[in-house]
Amino acid sequence: MLDIYNFTSSKTVSRDEVVQAAMKWHFSNDTGSSFWLEQRKNFAFDPLTDIKTVADLRNFPDVTEKYKTAKIEDLIPRGLIKYRGEFNIYESGGTTGNPTRIVERESRRIGLDYVNNMLVQHGISLEQKGNWLHIGPAGPHIVGRSIGLLANHRKQQCFYIDFDPRWVKKLIQKGDIAQVKAYSKHIIDQAADVLLTQDVSVIFVTPPLLEILCQDQRIYSTLAEQLVAIIWAGTSIDPDSLALLKSEFFAEQKIIGLYGNTLMGIAPQRPATAGDLYPCVFQPFEPFTIVDVVDPNNNQNIVPYDSRGLVRINLLTPECFVPNRIERDEAIRVKSISSTQGDGLAEITPPAKSGKAIIEGLY
Repeated sequence: MLDIYNFTSSKTVSRDEVVQAAMKWHFSNDTGSSFWLEQRKNFAFDPLTDIKTVADLRNFPDVTEKYKTAKIEDLIPRGLIKYRGEFNIYESGGTTGNPTRIVERESRRIGLDYVNNMLVQHGISLEQKGNWLHIGPAGPHIVGRSIGLLANHRKQQCFYIDFDPRWVKKLIQKGDIAQVKAYSKHIIDQAADVLLTQDVSVIFVTPPLLEILCQDQRIYSTLAEQLVAIIWAGTSIDPDSLALLKSEFFAEQKIIGLYGNTLMGIAPQRPATAGDLYPCVFQPFEPFTIVDVVDPNNNQNIVPYDSRGLVRINLLTPECFVPNRIERDEAIRVKSISSTQGDGLAEITPPAKSGKAIIEGLY
Protein backbone atom coordinates (compact mmCIF):
# COMPACT_ATOMS: atom_id res chain seq x y z
CA MET A 1 0.00 0.00 0.00
CA LEU A 2 2.96 2.30 0.48
CA ASP A 3 3.39 2.27 -3.31
CA ILE A 4 -0.05 3.85 -3.70
CA TYR A 5 0.01 6.09 -0.65
CA ASN A 6 3.72 6.77 -0.62
CA PHE A 7 3.97 9.41 2.13
CA THR A 8 5.18 11.92 -0.46
CA SER A 9 2.26 12.30 -2.82
CA SER A 10 -0.97 10.45 -3.48
CA LYS A 11 -1.00 8.79 -6.87
CA THR A 12 -4.04 8.72 -9.12
CA VAL A 13 -5.57 5.30 -8.55
CA SER A 14 -9.06 3.87 -8.56
CA ARG A 15 -11.14 3.17 -5.49
CA ASP A 16 -10.95 -0.57 -6.05
CA GLU A 17 -7.16 -0.50 -6.42
CA VAL A 18 -6.95 1.23 -3.05
CA VAL A 19 -9.29 -1.33 -1.49
CA GLN A 20 -7.18 -4.23 -2.75
CA ALA A 21 -3.95 -2.61 -1.58
CA ALA A 22 -5.48 -1.91 1.84
CA MET A 23 -6.59 -5.52 2.26
CA LYS A 24 -3.14 -6.83 1.42
CA TRP A 25 -1.51 -4.34 3.80
CA HIS A 26 -3.81 -4.51 6.82
CA PHE A 27 -4.49 -8.27 6.76
CA SER A 28 -1.08 -9.71 5.87
CA ASN A 29 0.85 -11.08 8.82
CA ASP A 30 3.97 -9.07 7.96
CA THR A 31 2.31 -5.65 7.64
CA GLY A 32 -1.07 -5.70 9.40
CA SER A 33 -1.71 -4.45 12.91
CA SER A 34 -2.34 -6.86 15.78
CA PHE A 35 -5.81 -5.32 16.09
CA TRP A 36 -6.89 -6.16 12.55
CA LEU A 37 -5.18 -9.53 12.44
CA GLU A 38 -7.14 -10.48 15.55
CA GLN A 39 -10.41 -9.12 14.12
CA ARG A 40 -9.87 -11.18 10.97
CA LYS A 41 -10.39 -14.37 12.99
CA ASN A 42 -14.01 -13.37 13.64
CA PHE A 43 -15.01 -12.67 10.03
CA ALA A 44 -17.06 -15.07 7.93
CA PHE A 45 -14.95 -13.99 4.94
CA ASP A 46 -11.26 -13.60 4.13
CA PRO A 47 -10.30 -9.97 3.46
CA LEU A 48 -7.29 -11.09 1.41
CA THR A 49 -9.34 -13.03 -1.11
CA ASP A 50 -12.95 -11.91 -0.78
CA ILE A 51 -12.72 -8.11 -0.58
CA LYS A 52 -11.91 -6.63 -3.99
CA THR A 53 -14.17 -3.60 -4.45
CA VAL A 54 -15.63 -0.69 -2.51
CA ALA A 55 -18.97 -2.51 -2.46
CA ASP A 56 -17.28 -5.45 -0.74
CA LEU A 57 -16.34 -3.23 2.20
CA ARG A 58 -19.96 -3.48 3.32
CA ASN A 59 -19.14 -6.99 4.57
CA PHE A 60 -17.09 -5.51 7.40
CA PRO A 61 -18.74 -4.75 10.72
CA ASP A 62 -18.23 -1.30 12.22
CA VAL A 63 -15.58 -2.01 14.85
CA THR A 64 -14.83 1.57 15.89
CA GLU A 65 -16.35 0.97 19.34
CA LYS A 66 -13.46 -1.44 19.89
CA TYR A 67 -11.02 1.35 19.01
CA LYS A 68 -12.07 3.04 22.26
CA THR A 69 -10.46 0.34 24.39
CA ALA A 70 -7.83 -1.14 22.05
CA LYS A 71 -4.21 -0.89 23.13
CA ILE A 72 -2.47 1.74 21.04
CA GLU A 73 0.40 -0.66 20.38
CA ASP A 74 -2.06 -3.02 18.71
CA LEU A 75 -3.22 -0.34 16.26
CA ILE A 76 0.22 0.32 14.71
CA PRO A 77 0.68 -1.76 11.54
CA ARG A 78 3.65 -4.12 11.68
CA GLY A 79 4.79 -2.76 8.33
CA LEU A 80 5.39 0.61 10.03
CA ILE A 81 6.63 -0.57 13.41
CA LYS A 82 10.15 0.74 12.72
CA TYR A 83 8.60 4.24 12.76
CA ARG A 84 6.85 3.71 16.09
CA GLY A 85 8.60 6.69 17.69
CA GLU A 86 7.10 8.96 15.01
CA PHE A 87 3.45 8.04 15.64
CA ASN A 88 1.00 10.34 17.40
CA ILE A 89 -2.24 9.46 19.17
CA TYR A 90 -5.40 11.43 18.45
CA GLU A 91 -8.90 11.19 19.87
CA SER A 92 -12.41 12.01 18.74
CA GLY A 93 -14.45 14.66 20.51
CA GLY A 94 -16.62 12.17 22.35
CA THR A 95 -19.87 13.60 21.01
CA THR A 96 -21.73 10.29 21.43
CA GLY A 97 -19.77 8.79 24.33
CA ASN A 98 -16.20 7.87 25.17
CA PRO A 99 -13.60 9.07 22.63
CA THR A 100 -12.24 6.90 19.83
CA ARG A 101 -8.45 6.77 19.43
CA ILE A 102 -6.35 6.43 16.30
CA VAL A 103 -2.64 6.36 15.53
CA GLU A 104 -1.21 8.66 12.86
CA ARG A 105 2.21 9.33 11.38
CA GLU A 106 2.13 10.90 7.91
CA SER A 107 -1.18 10.16 6.19
CA ARG A 108 -3.03 13.24 7.46
CA ARG A 109 -0.20 15.47 6.28
CA ILE A 110 -0.76 14.11 2.78
CA GLY A 111 -4.48 14.73 3.15
CA LEU A 112 -3.66 18.33 4.07
CA ASP A 113 -2.00 18.78 0.68
CA TYR A 114 -5.45 18.18 -0.77
CA VAL A 115 -7.02 20.66 1.66
CA ASN A 116 -4.32 23.20 0.79
CA ASN A 117 -5.14 22.91 -2.89
CA MET A 118 -8.80 23.58 -2.13
CA LEU A 119 -7.93 26.62 -0.01
CA VAL A 120 -5.81 28.00 -2.84
CA GLN A 121 -8.78 27.58 -5.19
CA HIS A 122 -10.85 29.58 -2.70
CA GLY A 123 -8.29 32.38 -2.77
CA ILE A 124 -6.12 31.64 0.29
CA SER A 125 -2.83 31.45 -1.58
CA LEU A 126 0.38 29.93 -0.27
CA GLU A 127 1.74 33.50 -0.16
CA GLN A 128 -1.08 34.73 2.09
CA LYS A 129 0.37 36.98 4.79
CA GLY A 130 -0.82 37.20 8.38
CA ASN A 131 -1.00 34.68 11.19
CA TRP A 132 -3.79 32.23 11.88
CA LEU A 133 -5.89 31.77 15.02
CA HIS A 134 -7.34 28.37 15.86
CA ILE A 135 -10.43 28.86 18.04
CA GLY A 136 -11.07 25.18 18.50
CA PRO A 137 -9.81 22.06 20.27
CA ALA A 138 -6.14 21.14 20.28
CA GLY A 139 -4.57 18.69 22.74
CA PRO A 140 -5.60 15.15 21.71
CA HIS A 141 -7.70 16.47 18.82
CA ILE A 142 -6.01 16.32 15.43
CA VAL A 143 -7.82 19.38 14.07
CA GLY A 144 -5.53 21.72 16.02
CA ARG A 145 -2.40 20.29 14.47
CA SER A 146 -4.01 20.32 11.03
CA ILE A 147 -4.88 24.02 11.15
CA GLY A 148 -1.39 24.83 12.41
CA LEU A 149 0.17 22.96 9.49
CA LEU A 150 -2.02 24.84 7.02
CA ALA A 151 -0.67 28.09 8.46
CA ASN A 152 2.90 26.80 8.44
CA HIS A 153 2.58 25.90 4.75
CA ARG A 154 2.15 29.62 4.18
CA LYS A 155 5.19 30.41 6.35
CA GLN A 156 2.89 31.87 9.00
CA GLN A 157 2.33 31.02 12.65
CA CYS A 158 -0.84 29.73 14.28
CA PHE A 159 -2.13 30.90 17.66
CA TYR A 160 -4.08 28.47 19.83
CA ILE A 161 -6.42 28.86 22.77
CA ASP A 162 -7.23 26.49 25.63
CA PHE A 163 -10.47 24.80 24.59
CA ASP A 164 -11.90 21.55 26.00
CA PRO A 165 -15.03 20.62 23.99
CA ARG A 166 -15.81 17.63 26.21
CA TRP A 167 -16.22 19.81 29.27
CA VAL A 168 -18.71 22.03 27.45
CA LYS A 169 -20.72 19.00 26.35
CA LYS A 170 -20.84 17.71 29.93
CA LEU A 171 -22.12 21.08 31.11
CA ILE A 172 -24.82 21.07 28.42
CA GLN A 173 -25.76 17.51 29.29
CA LYS A 174 -26.24 18.56 32.93
CA GLY A 175 -28.24 21.61 31.87
CA ASP A 176 -25.76 23.98 33.50
CA ILE A 177 -26.32 26.85 31.09
CA ALA A 178 -24.71 29.42 33.38
CA GLN A 179 -21.43 27.51 33.31
CA VAL A 180 -21.70 27.02 29.54
CA LYS A 181 -21.93 30.79 29.16
CA ALA A 182 -19.03 31.29 31.56
CA TYR A 183 -16.87 28.83 29.64
CA SER A 184 -17.83 30.45 26.34
CA LYS A 185 -16.68 33.79 27.74
CA HIS A 186 -13.42 32.13 28.82
CA ILE A 187 -12.85 31.05 25.20
CA ILE A 188 -13.85 34.42 23.74
CA ASP A 189 -11.57 36.29 26.16
CA GLN A 190 -8.61 34.21 25.01
CA ALA A 191 -9.45 34.76 21.35
CA ALA A 192 -9.92 38.50 21.89
CA ASP A 193 -6.50 38.80 23.50
CA VAL A 194 -4.91 37.43 20.33
CA LEU A 195 -7.14 39.25 17.85
CA LEU A 196 -6.70 42.66 19.48
CA THR A 197 -2.91 42.45 19.81
CA GLN A 198 -1.68 40.35 16.87
CA ASP A 199 -1.73 40.38 13.08
CA VAL A 200 -4.28 37.65 12.30
CA SER A 201 -5.63 37.20 8.78
CA VAL A 202 -7.27 33.76 9.02
CA ILE A 203 -9.30 32.24 11.84
CA PHE A 204 -10.63 28.73 12.34
CA VAL A 205 -13.81 28.88 14.40
CA THR A 206 -17.08 27.09 15.04
CA PRO A 207 -20.36 28.78 14.05
CA PRO A 208 -21.57 29.21 17.66
CA LEU A 209 -18.32 30.88 18.70
CA LEU A 210 -18.27 33.08 15.60
CA GLU A 211 -21.75 34.31 16.50
CA ILE A 212 -20.56 35.20 20.02
CA LEU A 213 -17.48 36.98 18.65
CA CYS A 214 -19.68 39.12 16.41
CA GLN A 215 -21.77 40.25 19.38
CA ASP A 216 -18.79 42.22 20.72
CA GLN A 217 -18.51 45.33 18.55
CA ARG A 218 -14.79 45.82 19.21
CA ILE A 219 -13.97 42.22 18.31
CA TYR A 220 -16.27 42.26 15.28
CA SER A 221 -14.70 45.47 13.96
CA THR A 222 -11.26 43.90 14.29
CA LEU A 223 -12.38 40.76 12.48
CA ALA A 224 -13.99 42.72 9.65
CA GLU A 225 -10.91 44.90 9.24
CA GLN A 226 -8.13 42.31 9.56
CA LEU A 227 -9.44 39.00 8.29
CA VAL A 228 -8.93 37.64 4.82
CA ALA A 229 -10.69 34.36 5.49
CA ILE A 230 -12.83 32.51 8.02
CA ILE A 231 -12.65 28.72 8.12
CA TRP A 232 -15.58 27.19 9.99
CA ALA A 233 -16.13 23.65 11.19
CA GLY A 234 -17.06 21.62 14.24
CA THR A 235 -20.83 22.21 14.37
CA SER A 236 -23.56 22.59 11.79
CA ILE A 237 -24.85 25.84 10.33
CA ASP A 238 -28.04 26.28 8.33
CA PRO A 239 -27.94 27.78 4.80
CA ASP A 240 -29.77 30.97 5.84
CA SER A 241 -27.30 31.71 8.64
CA LEU A 242 -24.38 31.03 6.32
CA ALA A 243 -25.83 33.40 3.72
CA LEU A 244 -26.28 36.07 6.39
CA LEU A 245 -22.65 35.76 7.47
CA LYS A 246 -21.51 36.23 3.89
CA SER A 247 -23.81 39.12 3.00
CA GLU A 248 -24.11 41.14 6.21
CA PHE A 249 -21.11 40.43 8.41
CA PHE A 250 -18.17 39.34 6.26
CA ALA A 251 -18.88 40.39 2.69
CA GLU A 252 -15.17 41.04 2.01
CA GLN A 253 -13.85 37.80 3.51
CA LYS A 254 -13.62 34.27 2.17
CA ILE A 255 -15.85 31.97 4.24
CA ILE A 256 -14.89 28.31 3.83
CA GLY A 257 -16.27 25.24 5.57
CA LEU A 258 -14.48 22.06 6.57
CA TYR A 259 -16.23 18.80 7.43
CA GLY A 260 -14.53 15.90 9.08
CA ASN A 261 -13.49 14.14 12.23
CA THR A 262 -10.69 12.08 13.72
CA LEU A 263 -11.67 8.94 11.84
CA MET A 264 -12.31 10.26 8.33
CA GLY A 265 -9.96 13.24 8.04
CA ILE A 266 -11.00 16.50 6.38
CA ALA A 267 -13.45 17.12 3.54
CA PRO A 268 -13.03 20.78 2.54
CA GLN A 269 -15.71 22.87 0.90
CA ARG A 270 -15.13 22.87 -2.84
CA PRO A 271 -15.35 26.14 -4.80
CA ALA A 272 -18.85 26.91 -6.05
CA THR A 273 -19.75 26.04 -9.63
CA ALA A 274 -22.54 27.16 -11.95
CA GLY A 275 -25.70 25.27 -11.20
CA ASP A 276 -24.88 24.45 -7.57
CA LEU A 277 -28.04 23.89 -5.55
CA TYR A 278 -26.28 24.23 -2.20
CA PRO A 279 -24.15 27.08 -0.82
CA CYS A 280 -21.58 24.73 0.69
CA VAL A 281 -20.54 21.35 -0.76
CA PHE A 282 -17.86 19.31 1.01
CA GLN A 283 -15.54 17.12 -1.08
CA PRO A 284 -13.78 14.17 0.66
CA PHE A 285 -10.19 13.11 -0.06
CA GLU A 286 -10.87 10.35 -2.60
CA PRO A 287 -9.98 7.53 -3.01
CA PHE A 288 -8.48 7.16 0.46
CA THR A 289 -11.51 8.58 2.26
CA ILE A 290 -14.63 7.15 0.65
CA VAL A 291 -17.83 8.78 1.87
CA ASP A 292 -21.37 7.73 0.97
CA VAL A 293 -24.80 8.93 2.05
CA VAL A 294 -26.96 5.94 2.96
CA ASP A 295 -30.56 5.20 3.80
CA PRO A 296 -31.06 5.46 7.61
CA ASN A 297 -33.41 2.45 7.47
CA ASN A 298 -31.03 0.30 5.43
CA ASN A 299 -27.42 1.44 5.41
CA GLN A 300 -26.59 -0.96 2.59
CA ASN A 301 -28.42 1.37 0.20
CA ILE A 302 -26.98 4.67 -1.03
CA VAL A 303 -29.64 7.37 -1.32
CA PRO A 304 -30.38 9.11 -4.66
CA TYR A 305 -28.66 12.40 -5.48
CA ASP A 306 -30.09 15.44 -3.67
CA SER A 307 -31.58 13.16 -1.01
CA ARG A 308 -30.76 13.14 2.68
CA GLY A 309 -29.31 10.21 4.60
CA LEU A 310 -26.64 9.15 7.08
CA VAL A 311 -22.95 9.63 6.37
CA ARG A 312 -20.93 6.42 5.95
CA ILE A 313 -17.15 6.50 5.77
CA ASN A 314 -14.41 4.11 4.72
CA LEU A 315 -10.87 5.23 5.54
CA LEU A 316 -8.01 3.41 3.81
CA THR A 317 -4.48 4.57 4.62
CA PRO A 318 -1.32 2.64 5.54
CA GLU A 319 -1.72 3.67 9.18
CA CYS A 320 -5.44 3.28 9.69
CA PHE A 321 -8.27 1.20 8.28
CA VAL A 322 -11.82 2.21 9.20
CA PRO A 323 -14.45 0.32 7.18
CA ASN A 324 -18.19 0.75 7.02
CA ARG A 325 -18.45 3.40 9.72
CA ILE A 326 -21.90 4.97 10.02
CA GLU A 327 -21.45 8.50 11.32
CA ARG A 328 -23.80 10.44 13.59
CA ASP A 329 -24.38 13.05 10.88
CA GLU A 330 -27.01 13.40 8.20
CA ALA A 331 -26.19 14.99 4.84
CA ILE A 332 -27.49 15.52 1.33
CA ARG A 333 -25.76 13.50 -1.39
CA VAL A 334 -24.41 15.80 -4.12
CA LYS A 335 -23.31 14.59 -7.55
CA SER A 336 -19.61 14.95 -8.26
CA ILE A 337 -18.43 17.62 -10.68
CA SER A 338 -15.37 15.55 -11.67
CA SER A 339 -14.79 11.98 -12.77
CA THR A 340 -11.83 11.77 -10.36
CA GLN A 341 -13.90 12.72 -7.30
CA GLY A 342 -16.58 10.95 -5.34
CA ASP A 343 -19.89 12.37 -4.22
CA GLY A 344 -20.06 15.64 -2.34
CA LEU A 345 -21.93 16.34 0.90
CA ALA A 346 -24.18 19.29 1.70
CA GLU A 347 -26.29 20.60 4.60
CA ILE A 348 -24.70 18.37 7.22
CA THR A 349 -26.61 18.23 10.50
CA PRO A 350 -27.03 16.00 13.54
CA PRO A 351 -29.68 13.33 12.89
CA ALA A 352 -33.29 14.35 13.34
CA LYS A 353 -33.94 11.07 15.16
CA SER A 354 -31.33 9.11 17.05
CA GLY A 355 -31.14 6.55 19.81
CA LYS A 356 -28.11 8.34 21.26
CA ALA A 357 -27.83 11.73 22.86
CA ILE A 358 -26.13 14.07 20.37
CA ILE A 359 -24.52 17.10 21.96
CA GLU A 360 -22.92 19.55 19.56
CA GLY A 361 -22.00 22.20 22.11
CA LEU A 362 -19.39 24.72 20.97
CA TYR A 363 -17.61 22.12 18.83
